[in-house]
Amino acid sequence: MEYRKLGNTDLKLSAIAFGAWAAGGWMWGGSDENEAIKAIQSGFDEGMTSIDTAPIYGQGHSEIIVAKAVKNLGRDKIQILTKFGMRWDLAKGYFGFKSKNNAGEDIDIYKYAGKESIIKECEDSLKRLGTDYIDLYQIHWPDITTPIHETFEAISKLINDGKVRYAGVCNYNLEQMIEAEKTLNIVSNQIPYSMVRRTIEKEIVPYVLENHKAILAYSPLERGLLTGKIKEGYHFNEGDHRAEHPLYQKENLVKVNQFLSTLLPLAQEKNASLSQLVLRWTIDQPGITVALAGARNAEQAIQNTQAANIKLSKEDILLVNTEIEKLKLA
Repeated sequence: MEYRKLGNTDLKLSAIAFGAWAAGGWMWGGSDENEAIKAIQSGFDEGMTSIDTAPIYGQGHSEIIVAKAVKNLGRDKIQILTKFGMRWDLAKGYFGFKSKNNAGEDIDIYKYAGKESIIKECEDSLKRLGTDYIDLYQIHWPDITTPIHETFEAISKLINDGKVRYAGVCNYNLEQMIEAEKTLNIVSNQIPYSMVRRTIEKEIVPYVLENHKAILAYSPLERGLLTGKIKEGYHFNEGDHRAEHPLYQKENLVKVNQFLSTLLPLAQEKNASLSQLVLRWTIDQPGITVALAGARNAEQAIQNTQAANIKLSKEDILLVNTEIEKLKLA
């Protein structure tokens, strides 16, 4: 495993980090708690020391699973990354979307990052996670109803109180990152990035490179699409959001799988799976510090972790990039 500094801090993260959204079950058609715990622990055994979660993932369930998984691993040996700013238990801020919780009950999701809400969310997360500090605390989505300075004044207080080590953002555009930076040192942006979604290369990547920030790339496998395992006619469990996602519709599935077939010889040459090749390519891209990879079970977690051991030459990356340029999705 490789370990990389989080922006301009002294905190090091594993280059492949455990993404715990699916572990919470919400929007993934449920999850097996024991398997999720084993996945986190198996990843840790292979060097995956960084775990990214959020309260909204299963409405607290993901954070509880993370706490159970890391209880005996040694707090100083792991890095816990969580988030704030998505409330299902408070109708404040601005309405995001309707959803269902793991029990199938209707819930409304609000994006809210007011000061008093953040302080409460942090306390709740600390309790669920069974820890007294969070390594990286990130706003989950922008909140257009709360001034950015108010949000990060609250995080500054949490840092001063020793409950949070560093502040990050998720899904912020360049303008929002710059505005947040006026109040507090923002060390990272967690944002979607993959072979088929590279829009951040235009503005965000140059900014983080120039200002020594980190990018935590989420959905580097496009929620399983780039594993090569999702074929036409694939059955999704009830409640799995991917069933309606545009990238998973027939035309795009065919194109993506044809694209992946062109990468298969390189993966085989590296004695790697397609998933591992994709993850390695991701963390080799300029500005990308960490790739977040979810896992349903121990085998998947181990496979994800071992992607860091692959070596890609400049020629290998050029070959992959050439094939990416040919891919045109609907």
